[in-house]
Amino acid sequence: MSATLLKWVCTGAALGALCTTAPPAHAAPAAPEAPGPEARPVARLLTDLQRLYRSAEEATETYNATAEKLKAQRAKAAELDRRLAGARASVRDSRGDAGLFARRQYQGTSDLSPYLRLLLARDPQRALEQGHVIQRVAAGRAATMRRLVGGERQADGLARAAKKALDSQRALAARQKKQRDKVDGRLREVEQLLSALTPDQLTALRDAETADTEQAQRRFMASGALGGSPATRPPSRQGDKALDYAVRQIGRPYRWGAEGPEAFDCSGLTQRAWAHAGREIPRTSQEQWAELRRIPLAKLRPGDLVVYFPKATHVAMYLGDGKVVQAPRPGARVKVSPIAANPVLGAVRPDPRGRAMRGYTPPRLPAGATSGSDLGYDGQAPGATDSR
Repeated sequence: MSATLLKWVCTGAALGALCTTAPPAHAAPAAPEAPGPEARPVARLLTDLQRLYRSAEEATETYNATAEKLKAQRAKAAELDRRLAGARASVRDSRGDAGLFARRQYQGTSDLSPYLRLLLARDPQRALEQGHVIQRVAAGRAATMRRLVGGERQADGLARAAKKALDSQRALAARQKKQRDKVDGRLREVEQLLSALTPDQLTALRDAETADTEQAQRRFMASGALGGSPATRPPSRQGDKALDYAVRQIGRPYRWGAEGPEAFDCSGLTQRAWAHAGREIPRTSQEQWAELRRIPLAKLRPGDLVVYFPKATHVAMYLGDGKVVQAPRPGARVKVSPIAANPVLGAVRPDPRGRAMRGYTPPRLPAGATSGSDLGYDGQAPGATDSR
């Protein structure tokens, strides 16, 4: 059997199969090389693809967190600039008033010169009455000077704060660019892996993923983690609105860093859905896991968020009956998936005080809501991974 034919047989081997050949006896031992995608068993390919996507999603959530910080920093810088402009305008006005006083004093027309003349007047009562008026004028002048000094100090402080805010903004923007490049690099690795596979290998990869997901879902449901009757537990009114929004996005493409309305990443979908329901939640899956109320899986109700992986780098919205609505991965679209399509970390509830509604009717799912790969390569042409 030729080496080429043997390689083809190995490539088409069953899931998890291993195939090796011994080098000729006279050949010198070669340094071991990592097998290319076309030579890896399907199980290895699936593991490698999952690892690459998980790495890309971790980088995406880091990028999203920096993007939120940059957005807040830009708002802070804009507010400081607005306050600084106001402080400088006030200083200009105070300087104008102080300059007017100085010119009057120099020209002998200020209010202090008449005051001195009144003190020497023969009518003490009139001098006393006029003295009160001039004291008020002098007090106003002193207040103007205090405003001038205080305004200059405030403007100086605001100028320093504005510069610091701008420096922080530039640093965050530079960090964001590095993180964007990192995500792009991870996604290029995915593209390179997929582009090296044949249509038969892609089909085998999808079949292996489906089998793994079905097995994981059976184990998860059999464990009783969702409690006694997960299919009939009703959501809160806000949860119902958030879920309705998420369901209406089924079919829209995943794009990393996107938060709607035309495309979403995983946490962009959950954040936008709950914002539609009137509840602002953090932007990233890690912040959602850290800041929202955690709940036992046995108390999951529609609209709650299911968080995945040890680093909380993926999130989906619970639909009910052991299913979630999610934006899975680049190359995929918003869809309905088994809750165990990824390793479950836990669950959080954006509205812990929301009461379960009565007379709940689950949302009607569009055709094809469950179709497509949860890993994002189903129907994906090599080299066409959608990135931001």
